[in-house]
Amino acid sequence: MKHFLIVVDMQKDFVDGALGTPEAQAIVGKVMDKILGFEGQVFATLDTHRENYLDTAEGQKLPVPHCIKGTPGWALNDAVAAALEQKGYTPVEKLTFGSVLLPRLLYQAAAGEDFTVELVGLCTDICVVSNALMLKANFPEMEIAVDSTCCAGVTPETHEAALATMRCCQIDVK
Repeated sequence: MKHFLIVVDMQKDFVDGALGTPEAQAIVGKVMDKILGFEGQVFATLDTHRENYLDTAEGQKLPVPHCIKGTPGWALNDAVAAALEQKGYTPVEKLTFGSVLLPRLLYQAAAGEDFTVELVGLCTDICVVSNALMLKANFPEMEIAVDSTCCAGVTPETHEAALATMRCCQIDVK
C-alpha cells in the first residue's frame, strides 16, 4: 500500500502575508514535523494567480491580491519549504481552490496499488476541504484523512465547519 501526504498551500501569503492569520502561523511547526515524519510520497499544492487576479471571478469576491506567481507571497513558507526539500516532494500548481490535476498525479503515483491520502495545510475551509472532497469523489474506496492539528481556516469557526463537512463526506478527521 502506498501513502501520500498532500501539503495544501503553505505559502507565505497564507501564513503571514496578505491573508495570513495567527492560526496559520501556529501550525507551521506541526506541518514541518508531519512532513519530516511521513513515510510515503509528498505533494505540495501552490495556489497560483496571475497579475490580473483582481479581474478574475475569485478576485471580484476576494479583492486581496495573493499568491501571484513569482512574488514573495507565492513562495512556500521558508520553514515548510526546507522540510519539503529535505523530504522530497512534487509541487502542484493550482489555479483554483481544488486541484483538478492532483487526482491524476496520485493515480499515476499509485501505479495500480491501493493507497491512503492525508491532507494538511491552509485554508481548511477553502482549499483543504476542496481538495479533500475532490480526492474522495475520485477515489471513494481509498482512505482520505485530514489532520486537523495541521490545518487552519480563515477563522476558527469556519475551520470547525469545514471539518464537520468533511466528516459528513466520510473523510477521516484526525
